Amino acid sequence: MKLCRVVKPGLLTTIQDLGRPGFQRYGVPTSGAMDTFAFTAANLLVDNQPDAASLEITLLGPELEFLSKAQIAITGADLSPTINGEEASCWQTLQILKDDTLTFGHPRSGCRAYLAVRGGIDVPTVLGSRSTYLRGRFGGFQGRQLKAGDTVEAQKPTKPLEHNLSIPHELIPRYNDELTVGVVLGPQSDHFTDEGIQVFLSNTYTVTIDSDRMGYRLAGQKVKQSVPTGMVSDAITPGSVQIPPSGQPIVMMRDAQTTGGYPKIAVVNTPDVSRLGQLRPNHRVRFLKTSISEARRSLIEYHKRLSQLRGKLKESPPS
Repeated sequence: MKLCRVVKPGLLTTIQDLGRPGFQRYGVPTSGAMDTFAFTAANLLVDNQPDAASLEITLLGPELEFLSKAQIAITGADLSPTINGEEASCWQTLQILKDDTLTFGHPRSGCRAYLAVRGGIDVPTVLGSRSTYLRGRFGGFQGRQLKAGDTVEAQKPTKPLEHNLSIPHELIPRYNDELTVGVVLGPQSDHFTDEGIQVFLSNTYTVTIDSDRMGYRLAGQKVKQSVPTGMVSDAITPGSVQIPPSGQPIVMMRDAQTTGGYPKIAVVNTPDVSRLGQLRPNHRVRFLKTSISEARRSLIEYHKRLSQLRGKLKESPPS
């Protein structure tokens, strides 16, 4: 089913789902939505499965002309969406008519918005996922970001929703320009001086313009190593914090390579990787040391919140 035509592509609009785990041993990153909470919420608001393929929209959103009637939801960053020039609400079901135009304006908060459509976006699966991996040029829409003239197709839903859904106000995340994230030290924390670790944990770092879906390059006080000769490459996961020779941390994100030779001073707690995905260049981040047991409890609580989210949605008549 033809869903919409891309009139303007925006800065970076890609098709994502919850990623392709299980292929890192073959050198394939997990990819997937940078903010899994906002992504999942968007799908639940149109009664999809949580991992249905949706649009990830970065900072400057696209202009989309709808080619058929649809039910959509927009979550995550507030990028000032409008439908036919009228302000559109986020974090709730929206009714779209054929020939409606959805546009985005000035970013008010956050970095990445998610647009889910009832039934999910229809693109081929690659290694069990519809996520776009830009550097590998596969998945999503022909392995690339959307561009003007593209036609996005959606799976035909079984039937339209008979009511609108919305996220309760108290459950909607707030995206600020400074964030504290939990980290577990290691696996190569022994490559750093005590002073270097203290610097890492006690200073504020700024997200640089060189940051992307692969990694967030940070700027701040230099983290000193005690083993300057480097190391043999080993495994990397999203959330790993590498320290290159410059001493400036790099937080690996969803499109992170699977191995690397820079020592990793710490790993960001999994729920906080999603929160990091909403930071923009010039936003700030601090690191808080946590134990493995604290990180585990944080992850359990995060999955509990996600599993309970569907049952907390509010229903209202279609507008």
